Amino acid sequence: MNFEELKQRRNNLYQQSSKTLKNMTTIAKESERVAEVAHISKTIIDNLELEFESQTGLNGVDISFLFFATALQCARQYLLTDFNERLDDHKAADKVKEDSIKESSDRSHKWYRPSLEEIVTNPVPYDAQFGSPDFDLGLGGRTHRFRTLGHDPLLGWIFGTANITTSTLTTWDLNSYHVKTGHTARGDARDQIKNKADTSKVLMYTKDRLFNDGNEGKTSVGTAIFKQWRHIRSDEYSKAGLPIPIISTVSPDFARKLAEYGIDMGNIATVGKQASMAVLINTLIAMVHGMLYDETKYSSMSLYEVKTRKILSYSNLIASASNVIYVAASVGENPNALRKLDVGGLIVTIYRLVNDAEFIQRVKEEFVFGGFNKMIKGEEYNF
Repeated sequence: MNFEELKQRRNNLYQQSSKTLKNMTTIAKESERVAEVAHISKTIIDNLELEFESQTGLNGVDISFLFFATALQCARQYLLTDFNERLDDHKAADKVKEDSIKESSDRSHKWYRPSLEEIVTNPVPYDAQFGSPDFDLGLGGRTHRFRTLGHDPLLGWIFGTANITTSTLTTWDLNSYHVKTGHTARGDARDQIKNKADTSKVLMYTKDRLFNDGNEGKTSVGTAIFKQWRHIRSDEYSKAGLPIPIISTVSPDFARKLAEYGIDMGNIATVGKQASMAVLINTLIAMVHGMLYDETKYSSMSLYEVKTRKILSYSNLIASASNVIYVAASVGENPNALRKLDVGGLIVTIYRLVNDAEFIQRVKEEFVFGGFNKMIKGEEYNF
């Protein structure tokens, strides 16, 4: 090996050793930096949490949204979604019936074939109780709504309509009976359960009347549907109430017991109305507030959504708390104050508190630990 080769080799070794030393220095500095970050990790995380609270805190505009959302929820509670006053059966029926229609029992039809005039002028047949003991049906003023399918808010659209069309009554166990005009001991005409009927024929005759009996048949079924709607509507907010759909087919007694505790179709419909309108207000507020998002002020849309969810949670909580306090303070002097209890809104509030708290915590963890990881990696992190 000559001198030039030795010289070249020495230069190569020098360059390699310099590069190795430079890498070692870089690694040492990086290790020192990471160690420093780790040493002050608590301070960094605390600062990131403070920055998160700063970016997601409610400013003047957000507070305006909060007050507006709370006002809308309170207005809904006291003006739009209180529980309806319960009336007795006659007043409830008179509230939805046309004054020109006078119903009385006058049935002289062939089995399953009442005339259109009979359908219009006679009461719904599944309200009949006279003659119930003859068939051991157990139908009475407080029980018949839970033992006849015509009163089921869901199945009634099928069986109730068919019963009206065929002048029959179908019980919870799918047994059917013909309803004709009978007379009491005093001679008063009244719907009476007369004979056993065939449930399959009740449905078959209704179908045949609709599709094979011309305009008169279609009008008869259409009238039956209207009478079914009117009757369900009148019974829904009467004192006896209507059963929860389907439950009567399993146990009429259980359905009645639930209704006695206030768990009936009318109250469930009101709670559903309260909840749906509360959700609607929340959705509108969220949409309008979301339109004000400024990407130059917030590092991500999820951070801004935290502000939106805080507005919804706080407004729902304030409205629900004020409603509960109002009802509790007023019910002693005015029992009707219970009608103002916003059960549906309270359910929505509980859901929001749980769901929004989980969302906010998830976004906070992403913000804090995401920022800390970037610092560990040496990346520049802009709050």
